[in-house]
Amino acid sequence: MSAATPSESDRIEADYVIETAFDPEVAADAMAGEQSSGTFVPLPGETPELKARSAARVEALDRLDDVMTPSLPGAARPTDTIATARVTLSWPIDNLGPSLPNLVATVAGNLFELKQFSGLRITDIRLPDAFADAYGGPRFGVAGTRRLAGVTARPLIGTIIKPSVGLGPEETADLTRTLVAAGIDFIKDDELQSDGPACPFDERARAVMRVIDEDAERTGRKVMFAFNITGDLDQMRRRHDLVAEIGGSCVMASLNSVGLVGMIELGRHTALPIHAHRNGWGYLSRHPSLGWSYVAWQKIWRLAGADHMHVNGLSNKFCEPDDSVVQSARTCLEPMFVKKPMTVMPVFSSGQSAKQIFDTYEALGSADLIYAAGGGIMGHPDGSDAGVASLKQGWDAALSGVSLHDHAVTRPELARALEVYAT
Repeated sequence: MSAATPSESDRIEADYVIETAFDPEVAADAMAGEQSSGTFVPLPGETPELKARSAARVEALDRLDDVMTPSLPGAARPTDTIATARVTLSWPIDNLGPSLPNLVATVAGNLFELKQFSGLRITDIRLPDAFADAYGGPRFGVAGTRRLAGVTARPLIGTIIKPSVGLGPEETADLTRTLVAAGIDFIKDDELQSDGPACPFDERARAVMRVIDEDAERTGRKVMFAFNITGDLDQMRRRHDLVAEIGGSCVMASLNSVGLVGMIELGRHTALPIHAHRNGWGYLSRHPSLGWSYVAWQKIWRLAGADHMHVNGLSNKFCEPDDSVVQSARTCLEPMFVKKPMTVMPVFSSGQSAKQIFDTYEALGSADLIYAAGGGIMGHPDGSDAGVASLKQGWDAALSGVSLHDHAVTRPELARALEVYAT
């Protein structure tokens, strides 16, 4: 007796933009076959009953403009016309179950290699509630991060230990002392600093937490420090446990380095917020006709357990345009499921200073973010105290609807920052 056909609510959906010299409908069918029950030739076992149970479906196809030349090499060219189209595929969850690793294999997998395509990009995914049941998602998110950091109505003002590498444990602690005295809310290891012989993790963590604890005794407020625990599974678990044992309140992992399974296991193990760094994101996204949109990609890591997600920043030092940064941040704050929202705190970084604050708030419409500035704090000509003050003053202005320049008239730290970082 054959299995029952899954209900429509149990289907996984993924959206794509494709580029192909084939008929787009034929190309979309090839996508569906490759990623479910079919292959390049008819199979005797692929009966109508099996296809009804297991085949991927093309749910929608909207043809867009044609292009003159293929975006990527290696595609077949049966016609001179190169079409682009938006495509939605769906799969029954019974093909894979609520499994994130197998979800990625299903919605991405071999698709990027198919000769039918000179461009293919995943733009969004939608998942049935079974995924919310199977994965815990962020344990802390926005509310838990705010509670631990002691910051309520405004963004967390953060920074990064710089130089990225080269400082030893005590030098890192000395810089931390300067930053916590300046009134910082959040500090993170650079993603390049983990557990090298020049700065062993255990020594660095203990030295930094002594400084943070001393400051907390004086002020009653504990600065959040995201220690980079990126490593093998056992290393990450041990480093996490050390941070928790010595009173730390955050750990960091590089998503593309630890991989999906590494992040899932860390999410299941953690008792602390996970600051998820996206370094390497460019090789998944930079070509507009290949890879992933952040909208789709970040959903996977939210399910796995990320509490904070990097989204770049406005007028950043990288190649990403501002509208993409804002869309990335907004999607982090959008609920994934009705019964389990899984929202995470977006992290604005990369060349940020007081000058981008008003535009950031106006575009995002929310103060639920970490605003991380390295040079924007430590490069302030009047010192780190003035750098932190300039950011707090800038956010006070934005949240009050007052222009930065008007607010700066009576606030020299902000005025100096707007002068120094104007270009």
